[in-house]
Amino acid sequence: MRKSAAAFVATSAIGLVVAGGVAALAASDAGQARDGQLEAHSNQYFGVSSGLDASSSRDITAAEATADPRALATFAKGLSAEVVTSGVAAPNLDMGALWPVTGSPRYIVYCNEQGTGNPGVQLIELATGDAETVLTGTASCDAAHTTPWGTVVIGEERADGHVYEILDPTALIGHPVTVNRTAPTPATAVPVEAQAQVARRDAMGANAFEGLGILASGVAYYGDELGPSGGNRGGAYHKFVPAQTTSATHVSSLDQSPLKAGTVYGLRVSDGSNYGQGMSYGRGTWIPLTTPGSLRDQREAKGLTGYYRPEDLAFDEKALADGKVRFCGNNTGREEAHYYGETTCMTDGSTTEAATGSSTPEVQLLVQGSPEYNMPDNIAYQPGRGNWIVHEDAETTFERPHNNDLWSCLEDGMDADQQSDGCIRIATLNDLSAEWTGGFFDATGEHFYVSVQHNKTGKGVVLDVTGWK
Repeated sequence: MRKSAAAFVATSAIGLVVAGGVAALAASDAGQARDGQLEAHSNQYFGVSSGLDASSSRDITAAEATADPRALATFAKGLSAEVVTSGVAAPNLDMGALWPVTGSPRYIVYCNEQGTGNPGVQLIELATGDAETVLTGTASCDAAHTTPWGTVVIGEERADGHVYEILDPTALIGHPVTVNRTAPTPATAVPVEAQAQVARRDAMGANAFEGLGILASGVAYYGDELGPSGGNRGGAYHKFVPAQTTSATHVSSLDQSPLKAGTVYGLRVSDGSNYGQGMSYGRGTWIPLTTPGSLRDQREAKGLTGYYRPEDLAFDEKALADGKVRFCGNNTGREEAHYYGETTCMTDGSTTEAATGSSTPEVQLLVQGSPEYNMPDNIAYQPGRGNWIVHEDAETTFERPHNNDLWSCLEDGMDADQQSDGCIRIATLNDLSAEWTGGFFDATGEHFYVSVQHNKTGKGVVLDVTGWK
């Protein structure tokens, strides 16, 4: 992450227009007419009464934000937010996940995207908003997810970043572990028994981890958050195939985790010898890499496909229910160059086929960026509705007054293209120094927990957004 209508983004040849101005639609403009129709049916397609016309240009004061953290954001009509925590948590909360995995959740496990001297992982209690630091020593802790076998994985977003696995974060309350970034084991833990609660997963390689998705088998997908520079390609996408897959729903020891050992592959979009610059969509192949060690250092020699800063990714839960692998993620782009980024989706065969290095991945565009849908970052799949909630990470001071927004994007329908049938803006920040990060839904698709990172309160703020029809 970096800090830096109801707008509707139509893909393909449709373009973008600010919705909410249906009366001003020109009959000769098919794109605007289509946008107006989506806005008129926003309840049906997006679960909100109407989207937001534009990004906020308001910049609230620290006193206003502290008095009522809900003032940090404006939401589409029909949505509302309650404060989960404010005033006590670390300021750069990024991704999170509900804990425990089974039963009623009591906490959100959050990564804090700061340096080694700051909290790395915190538990936020849902009922009280209290924050408990359970792990320190990480650098730019970004990704935080639960696994299908009941553990927590976190990833560092830096070139030499690693994945760590936590057996039970609540076991570390009152005696946090401090990880040693130069060694695969925790540096200190009190009591000593807590040492067994954390393990560094060197088999997954060193990488700038942000997007990280893990299947029930232990197969994992992730990108390298890197932009192209000096003629070198940008970050690649990777797949980890465990040496021993699992069907476990609970492990009692980290030695039982499938992340302990396996093979990492890098994505090369190619048709035989046709690969390289200019070929980033379509079918590809998985190229085996060497671990432990840097995955980034292998991308040029292995001919991996580069993207502009691969960010977060999320699984298509409907596809998984059908036994197929599909996930969507964001390549954030570079606004200064008028490359606004994009949201792409990858398929990788069935869940059985994915557990090999010989499955056939395919990448296709879902949403093309624009001056409104700008530098997409985090992404969340909405259970039940099947929409994608995309977090924007645009510069609030570059060229035009806009802010970091949340967008709800439809899946592709029955039309001829393979791209989203449209997006509307569902939230915008009223704090020009802040950024939406790490939003995710509960299993019902009715509660959307999202962090307002590095906001003017100086503390972590997490909101619970509800109201979808």
